[in-house]
Amino acid sequence: MNSAWRVASWIVLPAAVAALQACSTTVSTTSGPITEAPREARPAGADPSEDVARRARVRMELAAAYFGRGQLDVALDESKLALAADPNLGAAHNLRGLIFASKGEDGLAEESFRRALQINSHDLDAMQNFGWYLCQRKRYAEAEAQFSQALATPQNREIPRTLLAQGVCQAISGQLDAAERTLTRANELDPANPSTSVNLAEVLLRRGEYERARFHIRRVNNVPAMVSAQTLWLAARIESKLGNQTGVQELGRQLRDRFGDSREAAAFARGQFNE
Repeated sequence: MNSAWRVASWIVLPAAVAALQACSTTVSTTSGPITEAPREARPAGADPSEDVARRARVRMELAAAYFGRGQLDVALDESKLALAADPNLGAAHNLRGLIFASKGEDGLAEESFRRALQINSHDLDAMQNFGWYLCQRKRYAEAEAQFSQALATPQNREIPRTLLAQGVCQAISGQLDAAERTLTRANELDPANPSTSVNLAEVLLRRGEYERARFHIRRVNNVPAMVSAQTLWLAARIESKLGNQTGVQELGRQLRDRFGDSREAAAFARGQFNE
């Protein structure tokens, strides 16, 4: 799924990743058919509520798996079945919010996120996903409130992820000073996260702090598995600002050789370093 709120060369977490993180179930990401787990006979005397909960979890697994594959209509159907089994399953409402947002059905998306938070006002995943959604719709103050609430929740064990989302949203809204502070804190807490390093490098580039930007993007590009057209293009733009034409040409060669069909390679060929 495309990141609808990606602006210019911002590097952000794909929405599908946020969706899968939002679900407490295990999902399949294989290219083969997705099938429901075989039904098990309920032992005599078993609690019927346990069977209902199991069926709801199975449907959630299927919904999340289909969503991860971009099969939105099927994912929506499965989420409906999960809620039919358990109408108060907050994770299903959260996932429905992401599905509806991906389908452009904003009213239903917002209703779903709010329902998830009504069920559990401390649902960190719902707060963060609702924040991403609001940021996409340029409702920056509301998005900031969601991220701040998530950060203030005592049981938040994924503060770096929340900070990354908040920092990118601040950057998109033009609050570069705040974005630098937020992303720097996220990087301090989780220095191995390449998404944080890339976004921080982008912010520093836009603020004219080229040497610091170079440091962070080099940390990413020095790991072969993390190199992408976006990271090479960002590095080329930074080297251009630093006047390192040899470095610019080397990065351009890598872009052409490895990602020749990318829009970043096309932008390099056009010399669009300042856009």
